[in-house]
Amino acid sequence: MASAQERDSFKIAWSIYAGWIPWMYIEDSGIMKKWADKYGIEVDIVQINDYIESINQYTAGEFDGVVATSMDALSIPAAGGVDTTALIVGDYSNGNDGLVMKGSSDLKDLKGAQVNLVELSVSHYLLARALDSVGMSERDVTVVNTGDADIVAAFNTPDVRNVVTWNPLLADVAEMPDANMVFDSSQIPGHIKDLTIVNTQTLADNPALGKAMVGAWFELMAVMATDSEEGQKARAFLGEASGTDQAGYEAQLAGMKMFWEASDAVEFISSSEAIEAMDSVRQFSFDKGLLGEGADSPDFVGISFPGDKALGSTSNVKLRFDPSYMQMAADDKL
Repeated sequence: MASAQERDSFKIAWSIYAGWIPWMYIEDSGIMKKWADKYGIEVDIVQINDYIESINQYTAGEFDGVVATSMDALSIPAAGGVDTTALIVGDYSNGNDGLVMKGSSDLKDLKGAQVNLVELSVSHYLLARALDSVGMSERDVTVVNTGDADIVAAFNTPDVRNVVTWNPLLADVAEMPDANMVFDSSQIPGHIKDLTIVNTQTLADNPALGKAMVGAWFELMAVMATDSEEGQKARAFLGEASGTDQAGYEAQLAGMKMFWEASDAVEFISSSEAIEAMDSVRQFSFDKGLLGEGADSPDFVGISFPGDKALGSTSNVKLRFDPSYMQMAADDKL
């Protein structure tokens, strides 16, 4: 178990997605080592092929941090009693998640239909928001749990007519004959956030970890945001690493609101929009039983935000959006 104490070596887990794969470049390029050396620590960035498994391992104390969406950070470690801090708010999905219908572009035609998606994932959440936008609810459809590895092939069969998924799978589905993108995450900005989360106690005992990770992340962001030779090299590397190429990776980035600068991330997570989005996410999580058997309301797990704002129980805060390290990066104080 990762116990609370001052330490000099740490392990962070990540899995492949456009918003998280920069950690691979940070590790391979030596940026992480440079920042870790600056603070006299070691930070091992470890790839885990199974996204949910990586969060489970973090929750079990096998890693000091992990990448996760805001919904999964709430429903797995926080709901499991592990006090967790969102150290880096990297981006939010801004078109990278979507609902595609075959033969119709009207959401209301979903009434009585089946929708294939990864159950209890952000795709499930997106479906709930899409239905809500036309006065419908999940009771009006039948959700068919379909693994992300199978969703493109499923949509290629005559029987599967509606899917919700994320890029690059979404792009493949949307290119099929008679496919219509009817709702995507750009219609719910800020709701599907990509985070790097760490154990709150570990961070409190080891501020060097927070400084090194945030410093390394935003050093790469500053490069990736440019069309410099170094920026293009980084995007080409990340495209190849994620099974596409530079153009493919840049297309995925286009479906995200990236926070290239720390100040933008701080401004977003301090906004009322971010809190309202998280309120919607926690309501969905409670409705789906994702906050645990002991949760009698969405308020069971407390979520704290900058400026002493909170959602839910202030005596059981387990997910903290603490921008203090990103603020240090913004102020050039790392």
